[in-house]
Amino acid sequence: MDNHLRFRLDLSYDDYLAYYQGVARAVRVRSLDGRVVEFPASALRSFVTHDGVHGVFELTFDAAHKFISLIKAEG
Repeated sequence: MDNHLRFRLDLSYDDYLAYYQGVARAVRVRSLDGRVVEFPASALRSFVTHDGVHGVFELTFDAAHKFISLIKAEG
């Protein structure tokens, strides 16, 4: 089972504030291979800069599709 997926995220700082302030609890993205995934917005906190959250990320989840981790991918 492939329990990793990659996605690109370009989220402005102002848009991220909605997540940070609790207006939205989850982020929904389309992976590079076309799957749609939702994960806790809190997972993005360590990636926020004054410009927002930008880059390619790799999400890991378990067999029950529960969030495990999120890292910023190279390239």
